[in-house]
Amino acid sequence: MLQQILKDMYIEPELLAELNEEQKQVLFFKMREEQVRRWKEREARIEKEEAGRVKPKKASKKSVSWLKSSDSDVWVWVMGEHPDDKPYDQICDEIMAERAALQAQKEAEELRAKKEAELEKRFSGLYLEQEEAARKEEARKAAALEQSRQEELKKREEEERRKAEEEVRRLKEEREQQIYMDLKKVSHQDKEEKAWQDSLRRSKAADQRRRSLAKQTREDHCRRSVKALERGKVAAMMKAFAQEESGPPPKPKPRNLTLTSEPINQRPSMRRSLSSSSRQEIIRWFREEQLSLRVCFQQDQSRVAPWFHGIISREEAENLLGSAGSFLVRVSERIFGYVLSYRSQEGFKHFLIDATDNCYMLLGDQIKFSSLGELVEYHQEEPLTSSGGERLLHACGQKADTLDYADLFL
Repeated sequence: MLQQILKDMYIEPELLAELNEEQKQVLFFKMREEQVRRWKEREARIEKEEAGRVKPKKASKKSVSWLKSSDSDVWVWVMGEHPDDKPYDQICDEIMAERAALQAQKEAEELRAKKEAELEKRFSGLYLEQEEAARKEEARKAAALEQSRQEELKKREEEERRKAEEEVRRLKEEREQQIYMDLKKVSHQDKEEKAWQDSLRRSKAADQRRRSLAKQTREDHCRRSVKALERGKVAAMMKAFAQEESGPPPKPKPRNLTLTSEPINQRPSMRRSLSSSSRQEIIRWFREEQLSLRVCFQQDQSRVAPWFHGIISREEAENLLGSAGSFLVRVSERIFGYVLSYRSQEGFKHFLIDATDNCYMLLGDQIKFSSLGELVEYHQEEPLTSSGGERLLHACGQKADTLDYADLFL
């Protein structure tokens, strides 16, 4: 089932609803690893194709020389380390204000020179005419009239110069403000670019944390698998010792507690489906494929295990669970498989049990079991999750005078 999900990179919503949070997280990690693997294969293929048509690079004539410090190393100045260093925003504002002032001063000087040339052109002719008239009519005009005319001309000149200076000053201030706003806008764009870079860096850090968590999860799976193998060997030795004392043993039931990816012999009687199935289809699947394997019986095959339940809903299972550590295994009401319902200190948890290939394992786990009883027995000693505190302690049986799995055996 997990291989098919990774192959299609898609999971049905009904199947996703059956997973708990940890199984969803494990599934997400595996799908992410599959995406990275496909991306690396594609990049390697593109790089191999481009390697054949790489053009030789031309020798560049440009070079860079670095300023050396007293120890012959590259001179480096880190802004902000010295206590007298100004903040970056203040430095940027001062630079922009200085640039705006210089630009406005330059434009004001050009405008002032232009106005000065116009004034000189306008009033130079008047001065020449006045001097010529004074020489020709010096006898006819009084000195007082000549002086009054000169003062009037000077007043007019001063008024024109004042107006010209005010206009130049106004244009200078407007131009300075405009240049300052343009530089401020460019600085704001640089800040947005820096914020985007910070967001990208945080995203990369989050990916690194997820990869570390996935690596830790894999290591926990390997540790649990090794413990399972060791426990299986010890149990086999104790059983063999007991059989030597009690006589010839009966034929042992095969046990498949390995990490191998080879499937157990599959019966091609019914096509598997990851989509939601009807209640009748699930019952037919259980009768044709699961009942003959007696996966829901106790180890001695005498009767149905007390923790086994039929096709019941999640709410009904939670009503049956009592104190923390209680559990039951029920037939899924949506797919061909089982669900392990468990009550922890934090609340209820439901783990989907993959029953494909006639072997049983928690979805996202790597340990396969030949029956549900072996899975339950293993997790009575080993935790369900990597947190280490979730073990199967108390089996929840049937309600009084009811058997919710009756319709599976009729």
